[in-house]
Amino acid sequence: MKVIKIGGGCLKDGPTTNIILDLAAVRGKGNIFVVSAFYGITNALISGIEAALASEDTIEGVIRDLRNRHQIIVDCLMKPPEEKKRALQKLDKLLGKLERYYFGISFTREATPRMRDIICVFGEKMSAMILAAAMASRGIDSGVALPEEAGIITDGKFMDATALIAPTRENLSLRLGRQVTKNKILFVPGFYGVSDTGEITTFGRGGSDYSAAVVAAGVDADLLEIWKDTPGFMTADPDNIPECRLIPELTYEEAAELAYTGAGILHPRTVEPVRQAGIDIAIKNTYDPDARGSRITRQAREADTIIKSVSYTSDVAILKIHASGVGVRQGILSLITGAVSGSGINIKSVVTSQTCISLLVSKNDAQTAHDCIRAIHPRPFRESACRTRVALVSIVGEGLHLSRGIAARCFTAVSKADVNIEMISFGASDAAMYFLVHEDSLDPTIQALHDTFFNASPPPN
Repeated sequence: MKVIKIGGGCLKDGPTTNIILDLAAVRGKGNIFVVSAFYGITNALISGIEAALASEDTIEGVIRDLRNRHQIIVDCLMKPPEEKKRALQKLDKLLGKLERYYFGISFTREATPRMRDIICVFGEKMSAMILAAAMASRGIDSGVALPEEAGIITDGKFMDATALIAPTRENLSLRLGRQVTKNKILFVPGFYGVSDTGEITTFGRGGSDYSAAVVAAGVDADLLEIWKDTPGFMTADPDNIPECRLIPELTYEEAAELAYTGAGILHPRTVEPVRQAGIDIAIKNTYDPDARGSRITRQAREADTIIKSVSYTSDVAILKIHASGVGVRQGILSLITGAVSGSGINIKSVVTSQTCISLLVSKNDAQTAHDCIRAIHPRPFRESACRTRVALVSIVGEGLHLSRGIAARCFTAVSKADVNIEMISFGASDAAMYFLVHEDSLDPTIQALHDTFFNASPPPN
């Protein structure tokens, strides 16, 4: 049995969803599909929260818009009037519950993390219901298993939950095992689970990939397939390097590093549940389902140049905190990082020297994080600075830290491109090396690295 993840990018509208259903009808029987919301719906649900907080008069329009968007998809996917009517009745029932939640936050003038999680999962609930109904209208046995019914148990943290694999595995083997037959397709809404007290908790934006990995581990699947509208992992971003090539095999570590630096194929947390269970991940292109795609496995073939891909993210800012004797001052690092993380800000990375602590955070969090640091009294540092016009570049390949000359080739290529490197992090991962450049230097940096590791002759052994 496989667990197959379908993301919002493959559920953009009725015609693209029809392609997915055609594919699932042929290749999906006997498997579990974990699905995202239809494209743009999660953003619409979040916008609805803000609108409801501003005025209850907006709620009717929010619900009407959501219904219209889903009805257009239902009209495209289902033709028999009675089947379409039943699907829309189920949709209206879900939207009625959602409307009551919107009125609740409008009345209280407060959208707690708990309430945000409850509202945001309606997108996945609606898509799973519609896909199952559309599949049934094609004469294929199908059903829906909600995470709260299936027993996907989390640590209870709102908006950034982590699945508890042991109790989840016990629940899924008992509750889903009976529902999956060789001719049936079972749809599971992604993005969320429930705490041991029954509270809905989401896995963070993009967390449906992680949901699929949790389900795969929980049912001991033979394979986790991720259906995308792209060929798979590439040696670079095609928008930067049109001549980039497919990576046929990656290790779990390589895939996790590429997900972290913005490859966009996987959510960064997807790898861990299946790595622990020893389950491979296959990335498949829905527009070319018989193509090779990328496979993530424990033992992947090593590239001739060691390096598998050049990746980057522009969603990064650096906070520099200058203080003397950082390495011998007990508690200074925890004091600074605690001030930032205590405000709900994720710290992407920390690099220290004896005179400076550098924190990497998301661009959107940079100013708030800097304010948190400057609010510390008494100040344990001399000065601080925030830089947002930077990009984080990585070269990724298992074993690069054991291979002589990789770093030299990397930095020589960047130097020849007349690019200044602002910070380096090497050694923390067995599969990646990171460095910062000015955002204006990003394109020549990526081009120089790709030319060096993929378009040049490999160095002699």
